[in-house]
Amino acid sequence: MTSRAFRQIDVFGSGPFTGNPVAVVLGADDLDTEAMKRISAWTNLSECMFVLEPTDPAADYRVRIFSLTTELPFAGHPTLGTACAWLDAGGVPATPGRLVQECGVGLVPLRVDADGTTLAFAAPALIRGGEVEADVLADVVAILGIDAADVVTAEWIDNGPGWIGVLLRDAEAVLAVAPDRSRASRTGAWSIGVVGPHTDGRPEAIEVRGFFSDGDSPLIEDPVTGSLNASIAQWLLRTERVRTPYTAIQGTRVGRDGRVQITQDDGDVWVGGTTTVAVSGHIETA
Repeated sequence: MTSRAFRQIDVFGSGPFTGNPVAVVLGADDLDTEAMKRISAWTNLSECMFVLEPTDPAADYRVRIFSLTTELPFAGHPTLGTACAWLDAGGVPATPGRLVQECGVGLVPLRVDADGTTLAFAAPALIRGGEVEADVLADVVAILGIDAADVVTAEWIDNGPGWIGVLLRDAEAVLAVAPDRSRASRTGAWSIGVVGPHTDGRPEAIEVRGFFSDGDSPLIEDPVTGSLNASIAQWLLRTERVRTPYTAIQGTRVGRDGRVQITQDDGDVWVGGTTTVAVSGHIETA
């Protein structure tokens, strides 16, 4: 058996155990894909990250990202959680206050604040954007249990996980959504992000919910989703529906209290939040 450093990181929380956890296995270079899938499924978290030596000299480290048994090219809150775990395990950035992650979408820059607990990543470019096909949108509306007239607008906002973005009139409408994937006319995986503005004068700008399924499994609501908030920010900024800086709330309906901070700098959208080491130790692997 091989002992490997392991961390479980709480990301985007407003306090202890209020964010979205991610599992991180460090020193995973000799693990094969099937072993990674088994470990990821065993953790039973939305994502499990495996940290490897980089192949690009510009990167501090490389990651493979698994959502249960499905490998993803990019995921947001795990990107921040992995940076936190790598630093906690003694990693030293090539450039102080900056990190570069190598993953399936290429190189992702990160910023680290002075105390190492608040991190942000630069939102990657979309893999797919534009109008959602009418038949796909009809299924999305059916899954969400809303009327077509409730949708202000919808777009593909896919930066890796396959997100479809749906804008509703306000945060209350977002919180009222009660999804059921059995109402869809087609099978397969879904990644649906729902967003609406807060109109009650509170400082947070928008309410976000993210739903995904692995194959034909039931929909899962993700507590706080970095990739989704990244592509929502790009979408809403491009269409002038929000201004930076702003804060998004996510996780309300699943008992979390996530806060995602969105800023802009030199044309890049930065997605940040608090990261906390919740579990630190080792796992034994074959």
